[in-house]
Amino acid sequence: MAQAYAAAVESLRPRPPAEAGETGRLTIERAVGLLAGRARCRLADAYRHLLRMAAEEDRSLLEVASGVIRMLDVADGDTTIDVPGGLADRLAGTERLGNLGWGEWDLVSGEIYWSDQLYRIYDRDPRLGPLVPGADPDALDEDEPLRLAARAQLERGGRVDMVTRVRVNGRVKHLRTVADATRDADGRPLRVYGIVQDITAQETGAKRLAEVERQLVEQRRSLAAEHELAGRLQRIILPLPDGPIVLPGLKVALRYLPAGQESLVGGDWYHAAELRDGSVLLAVGDVAGHGTQAATTMAQLRHALRALAVTTSCPAELLGHLNTLACELARETPELASTAVVARFDPARNEIVWAQAGHPPPLLSRGGRTAPLERPAGPMLGVVDDATYATARLDFHVGDVLLLYTDGLVEHRRRGPDDGLASVIATVDEAVRASPGQPLAQLLARLRQTNPDDDTCILAARPVTGETRDLRRYLASATPRA
Repeated sequence: MAQAYAAAVESLRPRPPAEAGETGRLTIERAVGLLAGRARCRLADAYRHLLRMAAEEDRSLLEVASGVIRMLDVADGDTTIDVPGGLADRLAGTERLGNLGWGEWDLVSGEIYWSDQLYRIYDRDPRLGPLVPGADPDALDEDEPLRLAARAQLERGGRVDMVTRVRVNGRVKHLRTVADATRDADGRPLRVYGIVQDITAQETGAKRLAEVERQLVEQRRSLAAEHELAGRLQRIILPLPDGPIVLPGLKVALRYLPAGQESLVGGDWYHAAELRDGSVLLAVGDVAGHGTQAATTMAQLRHALRALAVTTSCPAELLGHLNTLACELARETPELASTAVVARFDPARNEIVWAQAGHPPPLLSRGGRTAPLERPAGPMLGVVDDATYATARLDFHVGDVLLLYTDGLVEHRRRGPDDGLASVIATVDEAVRASPGQPLAQLLARLRQTNPDDDTCILAARPVTGETRDLRRYLASATPRA
């Protein structure tokens, strides 16, 4: 009968390949048992997982099984199968690893036998003896039709494989039963033997997985809706032009790269506009964080700069006014730090005057070489009341390229800011070499890798001559090139 039970155990798991040999087969069985015990899954599922691991890693099944044993075997005598041992030892080890128990019922004598593990599954004192099949008072009534159908199946000569529920010490367990019988010459069952496996953990896990899957579906729908809303909000607060902007003496190109969490609106912003005196005001700013509060602060600073530019075009004075506003906002939301760089270009003098508030330095490409500008003094916005900001001056002629950007361009979780800055400088040099006459399109095309941690706003500007602007009047129907 032990041989019959062994055959039934084998039916619960796929057979290892014959070419593995006896030692290899036992090694694979041991790995399957360890996996099933650790994951609390069926032996067949553990075996399929082992096969998938071997296919994905392009290794033999025996090699993967040996690796699993080395990783999961904790040298516990209760969880280790004695490979040279006999059939009984292997079955006992399989029982414990797979949470299996087995039993026999002699229909002629009425004798019933349970293995030790079966008593553990039912949490029953062995001194009380085994329960008579079909007479379990703790079996759930809702599963009675399943049990009746299984009994009829067994009487017809079929094999039974079913999952029913039983209440053990107030807790419902899910038990899988695989049963068969030896029969007389007329096919009547004489002795029933079977395996019971406690799959409560798998059933509970399946329900949890189903719930997680449902939540993920809902989350995906919610994220899609948030992403759509965030995109609309971003376009309202920070509209980006379809192409380059032509301003007095300048051509400006812009790019906004959202962080990995695209459903969250960021705090990066830009400004590029002609002033009433014919000069051009350029600015890039960054409000730390994401979400509604960061977007609100970003919008307030951007619109404030536009309004303040009516009263003064001095970058230092503009940053002073923005700092006053940021200090007021910081009293309500202290964690929202802000930085900015503001530059004024005078086309009559080909000169840029600029100031910064705790912001990364602009990059200047000139003569095929790119380098950061030395920053004039200026603290972050909203940190120091009545802060003052210094200015710096820069000649800006045809052939030069100025790059204003937020720190998401150079700071990254996998590299330091110095490495990020060096990479951007190399990219600017490559873009200018590739298209020295019209480098902006090349530059933005190369600076398009998003930062998963932070948004990035890029403003690139180059001087243009009056002849270039006049010529564009005759090419109005053509697509603007950067």
